Amino acid sequence: MDIIDLTAYGERFTADPHPFLAALREQGPVHKVRDAGGGEFWLIVGHEEARAALADPRMSKDLRKLGWDVYDADLIGRHMLISDPPEHTRLRRLVSREFTPRRVEALAPRVQEITDGLLDAMLERPDGRADLVESLAYPLPITVICELLGVPDMERAEFRRWSNEVVAPTSEEAAFRAFGELSAFLASLIETKQRTPGDDLMSALIRTTEEDGDRLSSGELVGMAFLLLVAGHETTVNLISNGVRALLAHPEQLAALRADMSLLDGAIEEMLRYDGPLESATNRCTTEPVEIGGTVVPALEPVLISLAGAHRDPSRYEDPDTFDIRREARGHLGFGHGIHFCIGAPLARLEGRIALRSLLERCPELALDTRPDALEWLPGLLIRGTRTLPVRFA
Repeated sequence: MDIIDLTAYGERFTADPHPFLAALREQGPVHKVRDAGGGEFWLIVGHEEARAALADPRMSKDLRKLGWDVYDADLIGRHMLISDPPEHTRLRRLVSREFTPRRVEALAPRVQEITDGLLDAMLERPDGRADLVESLAYPLPITVICELLGVPDMERAEFRRWSNEVVAPTSEEAAFRAFGELSAFLASLIETKQRTPGDDLMSALIRTTEEDGDRLSSGELVGMAFLLLVAGHETTVNLISNGVRALLAHPEQLAALRADMSLLDGAIEEMLRYDGPLESATNRCTTEPVEIGGTVVPALEPVLISLAGAHRDPSRYEDPDTFDIRREARGHLGFGHGIHFCIGAPLARLEGRIALRSLLERCPELALDTRPDALEWLPGLLIRGTRTLPVRFA
Protein backbone atom coordinates (compact mmCIF):
# COMPACT_ATOMS: atom_id res chain seq x y z
CA MET A 1 0.00 0.00 0.00
CA ASP A 2 1.31 3.47 -0.92
CA ILE A 3 2.20 5.70 2.02
CA ILE A 4 0.30 8.99 2.02
CA ASP A 5 2.36 11.94 3.23
CA LEU A 6 0.00 14.15 5.26
CA THR A 7 2.57 16.94 5.32
CA ALA A 8 2.02 17.40 1.58
CA TYR A 9 -1.33 18.98 2.43
CA GLY A 10 0.42 21.72 4.41
CA GLU A 11 -1.33 24.09 6.80
CA ARG A 12 -4.60 23.56 4.95
CA PHE A 13 -4.91 20.15 6.59
CA THR A 14 -4.47 21.63 10.08
CA ALA A 15 -7.04 24.37 9.44
CA ASP A 16 -9.62 22.08 7.81
CA PRO A 17 -8.79 18.37 7.61
CA HIS A 18 -12.29 17.35 6.51
CA PRO A 19 -11.92 17.67 2.71
CA PHE A 20 -8.67 15.69 2.82
CA LEU A 21 -10.17 13.02 5.06
CA ALA A 22 -13.17 12.80 2.74
CA ALA A 23 -10.88 12.23 -0.24
CA LEU A 24 -9.09 9.47 1.64
CA ARG A 25 -12.38 7.91 2.73
CA GLU A 26 -13.59 7.75 -0.88
CA GLN A 27 -10.54 5.61 -1.65
CA GLY A 28 -11.09 3.35 1.35
CA PRO A 29 -11.52 3.37 5.14
CA VAL A 30 -7.88 2.56 6.02
CA HIS A 31 -4.60 4.12 4.80
CA LYS A 32 -0.91 4.00 5.59
CA VAL A 33 0.21 7.59 6.26
CA ARG A 34 3.22 9.65 7.34
CA ASP A 35 2.99 12.63 9.70
CA ALA A 36 5.06 15.78 10.18
CA GLY A 37 7.45 13.99 12.51
CA GLY A 38 8.20 11.35 9.89
CA GLY A 39 6.29 8.64 11.77
CA GLU A 40 4.32 6.11 9.75
CA PHE A 41 1.06 4.59 10.95
CA TRP A 42 -2.31 3.29 9.79
CA LEU A 43 -5.12 5.86 9.71
CA ILE A 44 -8.76 4.76 9.97
CA VAL A 45 -11.23 7.24 8.45
CA GLY A 46 -14.48 5.25 8.11
CA HIS A 47 -17.15 5.34 10.81
CA GLU A 48 -17.97 1.66 11.17
CA GLU A 49 -14.31 0.75 10.94
CA ALA A 50 -13.42 3.34 13.56
CA ARG A 51 -16.16 2.17 15.91
CA ALA A 52 -15.05 -1.44 15.55
CA ALA A 53 -11.38 -0.57 16.06
CA LEU A 54 -12.11 1.43 19.23
CA ALA A 55 -13.65 -1.69 20.80
CA ASP A 56 -11.24 -4.29 19.35
CA PRO A 57 -9.13 -5.97 22.07
CA ARG A 58 -6.43 -6.59 19.45
CA MET A 59 -5.86 -2.82 19.39
CA SER A 60 -3.57 -2.27 22.36
CA LYS A 61 -3.07 1.01 24.17
CA ASP A 62 0.29 -0.10 25.56
CA LEU A 63 2.72 1.29 22.99
CA ARG A 64 5.70 -0.26 24.77
CA LYS A 65 4.80 -3.31 22.68
CA LEU A 66 6.15 -1.38 19.69
CA GLY A 67 9.45 -0.77 21.45
CA TRP A 68 8.63 2.93 21.71
CA ASP A 69 10.00 5.13 24.49
CA VAL A 70 6.72 6.03 26.16
CA TYR A 71 7.93 8.88 28.30
CA ASP A 72 4.52 9.74 29.70
CA ALA A 73 4.47 6.30 31.33
CA ASP A 74 8.04 6.73 32.58
CA LEU A 75 7.58 10.27 33.89
CA ILE A 76 3.90 10.35 34.84
CA GLY A 77 3.12 6.74 35.67
CA ARG A 78 0.66 4.20 34.36
CA HIS A 79 -2.87 5.39 33.66
CA MET A 80 -5.96 4.19 31.85
CA LEU A 81 -5.18 5.68 28.43
CA ILE A 82 -1.94 3.69 28.09
CA SER A 83 -3.02 0.36 29.57
CA ASP A 84 -4.95 -2.75 28.55
CA PRO A 85 -6.98 -5.23 30.56
CA PRO A 86 -6.52 -6.49 33.19
CA GLU A 87 -4.50 -3.42 34.27
CA HIS A 88 -6.98 -1.02 32.67
CA THR A 89 -9.94 -2.87 34.20
CA ARG A 90 -8.43 -2.58 37.67
CA LEU A 91 -7.56 1.13 37.34
CA ARG A 92 -10.96 2.08 35.93
CA ARG A 93 -12.80 0.14 38.62
CA LEU A 94 -10.91 1.92 41.38
CA VAL A 95 -11.50 5.36 39.86
CA SER A 96 -15.16 4.67 39.07
CA ARG A 97 -15.81 4.02 42.76
CA GLU A 98 -15.25 7.74 43.44
CA PHE A 99 -15.70 9.60 40.13
CA THR A 100 -19.43 8.92 40.02
CA PRO A 101 -22.31 10.54 38.09
CA ARG A 102 -23.69 11.73 41.44
CA ARG A 103 -20.42 13.54 42.22
CA VAL A 104 -20.50 15.18 38.77
CA GLU A 105 -24.14 16.29 39.01
CA ALA A 106 -23.45 17.81 42.43
CA LEU A 107 -20.98 20.15 40.70
CA ALA A 108 -23.68 21.90 38.64
CA PRO A 109 -24.28 24.86 41.01
CA ARG A 110 -20.54 25.49 41.33
CA VAL A 111 -20.03 25.23 37.55
CA GLN A 112 -22.78 27.82 37.13
CA GLU A 113 -21.20 30.08 39.75
CA ILE A 114 -17.79 29.92 38.08
CA THR A 115 -19.34 30.54 34.66
CA ASP A 116 -21.25 33.57 35.93
CA GLY A 117 -18.12 35.04 37.47
CA LEU A 118 -16.11 34.59 34.28
CA LEU A 119 -18.83 36.15 32.15
CA ASP A 120 -19.20 39.04 34.63
CA ALA A 121 -15.51 39.81 34.18
CA MET A 122 -15.68 39.45 30.40
CA LEU A 123 -18.72 41.70 30.03
CA GLU A 124 -17.03 44.45 32.03
CA ARG A 125 -14.51 44.94 29.24
CA PRO A 126 -15.20 48.46 27.92
CA ASP A 127 -14.33 47.65 24.30
CA GLY A 128 -16.92 44.86 24.08
CA ARG A 129 -14.30 42.42 22.81
CA ALA A 130 -12.64 39.33 24.30
CA ASP A 131 -10.80 36.14 23.53
CA LEU A 132 -13.40 33.53 24.41
CA VAL A 133 -10.75 30.86 25.02
CA GLU A 134 -8.97 33.04 27.55
CA SER A 135 -12.13 34.47 29.10
CA LEU A 136 -14.33 31.36 29.39
CA ALA A 137 -13.42 28.18 27.52
CA TYR A 138 -10.09 27.64 29.29
CA PRO A 139 -10.60 28.98 32.85
CA LEU A 140 -13.97 27.27 33.39
CA PRO A 141 -12.93 23.61 33.03
CA ILE A 142 -9.48 24.07 34.59
CA THR A 143 -11.04 25.72 37.64
CA VAL A 144 -13.68 22.98 37.93
CA ILE A 145 -11.24 20.07 37.62
CA CYS A 146 -8.72 21.66 39.99
CA GLU A 147 -11.42 22.19 42.63
CA LEU A 148 -12.75 18.67 42.06
CA LEU A 149 -9.32 17.12 42.54
CA GLY A 150 -8.39 19.46 45.37
CA VAL A 151 -5.51 21.08 43.51
CA PRO A 152 -4.56 24.31 45.28
CA ASP A 153 -4.47 27.56 43.37
CA MET A 154 -1.63 27.34 40.91
CA GLU A 155 -0.23 29.44 38.13
CA ARG A 156 -2.68 28.82 35.31
CA ALA A 157 -0.26 30.04 32.67
CA GLU A 158 2.29 27.45 33.81
CA PHE A 159 -0.21 24.61 33.79
CA ARG A 160 -1.53 25.71 30.43
CA ARG A 161 1.98 25.55 29.01
CA TRP A 162 2.43 22.03 30.38
CA SER A 163 -0.94 20.91 29.06
CA ASN A 164 -0.47 22.44 25.61
CA GLU A 165 2.89 20.70 25.23
CA VAL A 166 1.37 17.37 26.28
CA VAL A 167 -1.52 17.43 23.78
CA ALA A 168 0.01 19.52 20.97
CA PRO A 169 3.80 19.49 21.45
CA THR A 170 5.94 22.08 19.76
CA SER A 171 8.94 19.73 19.93
CA GLU A 172 9.87 16.42 21.51
CA GLU A 173 12.24 18.17 23.90
CA ALA A 174 9.58 20.63 25.04
CA ALA A 175 7.05 17.82 25.54
CA PHE A 176 9.55 15.77 27.57
CA ARG A 177 10.29 18.77 29.77
CA ALA A 178 6.58 19.50 30.28
CA PHE A 179 5.89 15.88 31.30
CA GLY A 180 8.74 16.03 33.81
CA GLU A 181 7.65 19.32 35.37
CA LEU A 182 4.01 18.26 35.54
CA SER A 183 5.01 14.93 37.08
CA ALA A 184 7.00 16.65 39.82
CA PHE A 185 4.08 18.98 40.58
CA LEU A 186 1.60 16.08 40.81
CA ALA A 187 3.89 13.90 42.93
CA SER A 188 4.21 16.76 45.42
CA LEU A 189 0.42 17.19 45.40
CA ILE A 190 -0.13 13.48 46.12
CA GLU A 191 2.35 13.54 49.00
CA THR A 192 0.52 16.51 50.51
CA LYS A 193 -2.86 14.81 50.15
CA GLN A 194 -1.55 11.63 51.75
CA ARG A 195 -0.43 13.62 54.79
CA THR A 196 -3.47 15.91 55.03
CA PRO A 197 -6.43 14.48 53.08
CA GLY A 198 -9.54 16.52 52.37
CA ASP A 199 -13.00 15.85 50.96
CA ASP A 200 -11.88 16.22 47.32
CA LEU A 201 -11.70 13.54 44.63
CA MET A 202 -7.94 13.04 44.88
CA SER A 203 -8.15 12.39 48.62
CA ALA A 204 -11.00 9.97 47.93
CA LEU A 205 -8.88 8.14 45.36
CA ILE A 206 -6.07 7.86 47.90
CA ARG A 207 -8.49 6.36 50.44
CA THR A 208 -10.49 4.09 48.14
CA THR A 209 -9.84 0.39 48.64
CA GLU A 210 -11.38 -2.63 46.95
CA GLU A 211 -12.82 -5.48 49.02
CA ASP A 212 -9.62 -7.44 48.44
CA GLY A 213 -7.54 -4.55 49.79
CA ASP A 214 -6.38 -3.33 46.37
CA ARG A 215 -5.73 0.39 46.08
CA LEU A 216 -3.92 2.83 43.82
CA SER A 217 -0.17 3.14 44.37
CA SER A 218 1.50 6.54 44.62
CA GLY A 219 2.69 6.22 41.01
CA GLU A 220 -0.77 5.26 39.82
CA LEU A 221 -2.24 8.22 41.70
CA VAL A 222 0.13 10.56 39.87
CA GLY A 223 -0.90 9.00 36.54
CA MET A 224 -4.57 9.31 37.43
CA ALA A 225 -4.19 12.94 38.50
CA PHE A 226 -2.42 13.65 35.22
CA LEU A 227 -5.16 11.99 33.18
CA LEU A 228 -8.02 13.71 35.00
CA LEU A 229 -6.35 17.14 34.98
CA VAL A 230 -5.26 17.19 31.34
CA ALA A 231 -8.08 15.19 29.75
CA GLY A 232 -10.54 16.71 32.23
CA HIS A 233 -10.08 20.21 30.89
CA GLU A 234 -8.52 20.04 27.41
CA THR A 235 -11.50 18.48 25.67
CA THR A 236 -13.95 20.86 27.34
CA VAL A 237 -11.93 23.92 26.32
CA ASN A 238 -12.33 22.97 22.68
CA LEU A 239 -15.88 21.66 23.01
CA ILE A 240 -16.90 25.16 24.12
CA SER A 241 -14.77 27.14 21.67
CA ASN A 242 -15.41 24.87 18.67
CA GLY A 243 -19.10 24.82 19.49
CA VAL A 244 -19.34 28.61 19.66
CA ARG A 245 -17.34 28.93 16.45
CA ALA A 246 -19.70 26.52 14.68
CA LEU A 247 -22.75 28.45 15.89
CA LEU A 248 -21.30 31.79 14.78
CA ALA A 249 -20.51 30.33 11.36
CA HIS A 250 -24.11 29.10 11.02
CA PRO A 251 -26.36 32.00 12.07
CA GLU A 252 -29.57 30.13 11.26
CA GLN A 253 -28.58 27.38 13.72
CA LEU A 254 -27.61 29.96 16.31
CA ALA A 255 -30.98 31.68 15.91
CA ALA A 256 -32.81 28.37 16.26
CA LEU A 257 -30.96 27.56 19.47
CA ARG A 258 -31.57 31.02 20.94
CA ALA A 259 -35.27 30.63 20.16
CA ASP A 260 -35.50 27.17 21.73
CA MET A 261 -32.97 26.24 24.40
CA SER A 262 -34.51 22.76 24.63
CA LEU A 263 -32.33 22.06 21.58
CA LEU A 264 -29.16 22.61 23.63
CA ASP A 265 -28.43 19.00 24.57
CA GLY A 266 -28.78 17.89 20.96
CA ALA A 267 -26.71 20.88 19.82
CA ILE A 268 -23.83 19.79 22.06
CA GLU A 269 -23.91 16.29 20.56
CA GLU A 270 -23.82 17.81 17.07
CA MET A 271 -20.88 20.02 18.10
CA LEU A 272 -19.05 16.90 19.23
CA ARG A 273 -19.75 15.25 15.88
CA TYR A 274 -19.33 18.16 13.48
CA ASP A 275 -16.03 19.55 14.76
CA GLY A 276 -15.33 17.90 18.09
CA PRO A 277 -12.38 18.60 20.39
CA LEU A 278 -10.65 15.32 19.55
CA GLU A 279 -9.56 15.04 15.93
CA SER A 280 -8.26 11.52 16.58
CA ALA A 281 -8.33 8.98 19.37
CA THR A 282 -5.07 8.41 21.20
CA ASN A 283 -2.61 5.94 19.67
CA ARG A 284 -3.10 2.21 19.52
CA CYS A 285 -1.10 -0.70 18.12
CA THR A 286 -2.11 -4.08 16.74
CA THR A 287 -1.17 -7.15 18.77
CA GLU A 288 -1.81 -9.47 15.81
CA PRO A 289 -2.82 -9.02 12.15
CA VAL A 290 -6.23 -7.28 12.08
CA GLU A 291 -8.49 -6.91 9.05
CA ILE A 292 -10.11 -3.48 8.95
CA GLY A 293 -12.39 -2.53 6.08
CA GLY A 294 -10.82 -5.09 3.78
CA THR A 295 -7.24 -4.10 4.66
CA VAL A 296 -5.05 -6.31 6.82
CA VAL A 297 -2.98 -4.28 9.25
CA PRO A 298 0.03 -6.39 10.31
CA ALA A 299 0.88 -7.15 13.93
CA LEU A 300 2.76 -4.56 15.99
CA GLU A 301 1.81 -1.60 13.81
CA PRO A 302 0.72 1.82 15.15
CA VAL A 303 -2.89 2.77 14.40
CA LEU A 304 -4.61 6.15 14.63
CA ILE A 305 -8.39 6.35 14.54
CA SER A 306 -9.63 9.58 12.94
CA LEU A 307 -12.74 10.68 14.80
CA ALA A 308 -13.01 13.66 12.45
CA GLY A 309 -13.02 11.27 9.49
CA ALA A 310 -15.56 8.94 11.11
CA HIS A 311 -17.90 11.80 11.99
CA ARG A 312 -18.15 13.02 8.40
CA ASP A 313 -18.73 9.56 6.89
CA PRO A 314 -21.82 9.78 4.63
CA SER A 315 -22.53 6.10 5.19
CA ARG A 316 -23.32 6.97 8.83
CA TYR A 317 -24.58 10.56 8.67
CA GLU A 318 -26.74 12.08 5.96
CA ASP A 319 -25.24 15.30 4.58
CA PRO A 320 -22.37 15.02 7.11
CA ASP A 321 -20.71 18.35 6.28
CA THR A 322 -23.83 20.24 7.37
CA PHE A 323 -24.00 21.55 10.94
CA ASP A 324 -27.53 20.76 12.10
CA ILE A 325 -28.37 21.04 15.80
CA ARG A 326 -31.60 19.08 15.23
CA ARG A 327 -29.68 16.10 13.86
CA GLU A 328 -29.79 12.83 15.81
CA ALA A 329 -26.05 12.85 16.44
CA ARG A 330 -26.00 10.50 19.42
CA GLY A 331 -23.88 7.49 18.77
CA HIS A 332 -20.98 9.68 17.66
CA LEU A 333 -17.48 8.73 18.77
CA GLY A 334 -16.51 12.06 20.30
CA PHE A 335 -15.85 10.47 23.70
CA GLY A 336 -14.57 7.21 22.27
CA HIS A 337 -16.22 3.80 22.38
CA GLY A 338 -15.68 0.55 24.22
CA ILE A 339 -13.67 0.12 27.41
CA HIS A 340 -11.81 3.40 26.89
CA PHE A 341 -14.99 5.52 26.63
CA CYS A 342 -14.17 8.80 28.34
CA ILE A 343 -14.90 8.58 32.06
CA GLY A 344 -15.22 12.37 32.16
CA ALA A 345 -17.89 12.65 29.44
CA PRO A 346 -20.70 13.59 31.90
CA LEU A 347 -18.57 16.41 33.31
CA ALA A 348 -17.68 17.75 29.84
CA ARG A 349 -21.34 17.74 28.82
CA LEU A 350 -22.36 19.47 32.05
CA GLU A 351 -19.78 22.22 31.63
CA GLY A 352 -20.56 22.64 27.94
CA ARG A 353 -24.28 22.90 28.61
CA ILE A 354 -23.92 25.52 31.36
CA ALA A 355 -21.26 27.55 29.53
CA LEU A 356 -23.11 27.72 26.22
CA ARG A 357 -26.52 28.51 27.72
CA SER A 358 -25.10 31.26 29.93
CA LEU A 359 -23.02 32.76 27.14
CA LEU A 360 -25.88 32.89 24.65
CA GLU A 361 -28.35 34.26 27.18
CA ARG A 362 -26.02 37.01 28.34
CA CYS A 363 -24.46 37.92 24.97
CA PRO A 364 -27.29 38.44 22.45
CA GLU A 365 -24.92 40.30 20.08
CA LEU A 366 -22.15 37.70 20.13
CA ALA A 367 -20.11 37.64 16.91
CA LEU A 368 -16.70 36.51 15.68
CA ASP A 369 -14.16 39.35 15.86
CA THR A 370 -11.71 38.15 13.23
CA ARG A 371 -11.67 36.56 9.82
CA PRO A 372 -12.24 32.79 10.07
CA ASP A 373 -9.08 32.18 8.03
CA ALA A 374 -7.04 34.21 10.54
CA LEU A 375 -7.61 31.75 13.40
CA GLU A 376 -4.53 29.83 14.56
CA TRP A 377 -5.18 26.10 14.84
CA LEU A 378 -3.52 23.77 17.30
CA PRO A 379 -0.94 21.55 15.59
CA GLY A 380 -0.97 17.77 15.45
CA LEU A 381 -3.62 15.14 14.88
CA LEU A 382 -4.96 14.76 18.43
CA ILE A 383 -6.69 17.99 19.49
CA ARG A 384 -8.96 20.00 17.20
CA GLY A 385 -9.24 23.64 18.19
CA THR A 386 -7.89 27.16 17.88
CA ARG A 387 -5.46 28.88 20.23
CA THR A 388 -7.78 31.89 20.52
CA LEU A 389 -11.34 32.80 19.58
CA PRO A 390 -11.75 36.61 19.32
CA VAL A 391 -15.38 37.67 19.77
CA ARG A 392 -17.45 40.84 20.04
CA PHE A 393 -20.33 40.91 22.49
CA ALA A 394 -21.46 44.56 22.30
